[in-house]
Amino acid sequence: MLILPSRRQVLTGLGGSAAALVASTGAYAFGIEPLHRLVVTRYAPCLPHWTPGLSLRIAVLADFHVCEPFMPLDRVAEIVDATNALAPDLILMLGDYPAAGRIAWRKVALSDFARVVSGLHAPLGVHSILGNHDWWDDAAAQSARGGTPEARRVLEAVGIPVMENDAVRLAKDGQPFWIAGLGDQQPFLILDDGRDDLPGTMDRITDDAPVILMAHEPDIFSDVPERVSLTLAGHTHGGQIRLFGVSPALLHRRHAYGHYVEAGRHMIVSGGFGVSRVPVRLGVPPEIVLLDLGTPDRDAPRA
Repeated sequence: MLILPSRRQVLTGLGGSAAALVASTGAYAFGIEPLHRLVVTRYAPCLPHWTPGLSLRIAVLADFHVCEPFMPLDRVAEIVDATNALAPDLILMLGDYPAAGRIAWRKVALSDFARVVSGLHAPLGVHSILGNHDWWDDAAAQSARGGTPEARRVLEAVGIPVMENDAVRLAKDGQPFWIAGLGDQQPFLILDDGRDDLPGTMDRITDDAPVILMAHEPDIFSDVPERVSLTLAGHTHGGQIRLFGVSPALLHRRHAYGHYVEAGRHMIVSGGFGVSRVPVRLGVPPEIVLLDLGTPDRDAPRA
């Protein structure tokens, strides 16, 4: 005789399945994606004002937020090794190196972080900027509302230049281009003017070679002049939770994650590596952004 389950049994079973799904998803978002996944997200955009024949591979690293247990030094070393294996011509670091506020169960010394990232290698060097947490998590810099944050001191001590409203002219196979780096737009917990000076940064560019601009926060994009071929930003972590192409925590943010083209200008926002506010990532795994510039005029497929 066929015995059908009761309505209560069906509902109880469905409830148990839903609870198990929520629990497993939470475990993945807390313990797997942020700590054990690492992807390479590739872009090959056709950029304005790009020199024909200039082929350039750039690895972009953002938002480490080094701390225990969510970004320990061995995880940083894994990212360094993976980046070097991509054989980039140039490596750019977009800020937010210390842990974000209270997210750290245990702090990791920034000098130790700098020692590990000093293992990054590229023929055209490693260049960096600072983010808001490089200022926010430095009590002395906050108190003085200026000075030199610890993140800048330790990176420069291992030979990684930190750019603040500055630009440097580089060349690949005899073809010149510019790397420009903005000061942070939100450096102080008590709101005040940012450290960014976009007009002053642009004034440092003295010829018509292509310009790649590093800006920690993507909010500056609407002010970036057409002269800039590509803006690179981090800061958002892609919302840390991204479902069906949407970041619920960033619904009202114009530029959350990925490649934007507006009025002929291009910006790529990295999802970065670390976490802040809540120690989870779901649907936006930690990523190295790999740019192949001067290659076909489409975004390359993601790895």
